[in-house]
Amino acid sequence: MGFTDADINAIFLTLKLAGTVTCLLLVIGTPIAWWLARTHSWLKGPISAVVALPLVLPPTVLGFYLLIVMGPNGVVGQITQAMGLGTLPFTFSGLVVASVLYSMPFVVQPIQNAMEAIGERPLEVAATLRAGPWDTFFSVVIPLAKPGFVTAAILGFAHTVGEFGVVLMIGGNIPNETRVISVQIYDHVEALDYAQAHWLSGAMVIFSFVVLAGLYLFQHRRRIYLLPKGV
Repeated sequence: MGFTDADINAIFLTLKLAGTVTCLLLVIGTPIAWWLARTHSWLKGPISAVVALPLVLPPTVLGFYLLIVMGPNGVVGQITQAMGLGTLPFTFSGLVVASVLYSMPFVVQPIQNAMEAIGERPLEVAATLRAGPWDTFFSVVIPLAKPGFVTAAILGFAHTVGEFGVVLMIGGNIPNETRVISVQIYDHVEALDYAQAHWLSGAMVIFSFVVLAGLYLFQHRRRIYLLPKGV
């Protein structure tokens, strides 16, 4: 007894989805996190709430509205159809869009916290050395915020792997196209094939434990490294 071909396909599809989403979120989330870390605008509160909304919003609610917006009669759906791309629901691309929105806070918030922890002093020193905004960002901010980026990448990847409600609403259950691990487990349980469900569920438990243990170990070592000598 082991993984079936359908299980293996679901695993590879899930890893592909998580990798794609994590890369996109790091690109999209970094400027958002930087703006939130630096701005004093009244818009910071509302935008922070929008970014954090998936933390409290039921995934099926988010999935439902994305289905409406990206469907044939939705705003996004009409745009993609006019571009000759068809509609996004029940496609891998649709899963990517939904997962980016659903995992956004798990990437933006760690990066934002790391950037806020930098403080003003390093930026002022860079300014006195006549470093431009872009040079300061890539030479000072990014290296100092590295722990936040590592944490964001790990959490974003792991959270995408574990998604269920959103991917089921947007992607459905299409083999080799939208059937990720969580949906495959659901299929096994629905078919009363508990043995196969145990294999995949056990793998998810081990994966989740390894990811969290590795993240906590990284953060612990980082804190020890930052402590002054003799502490």
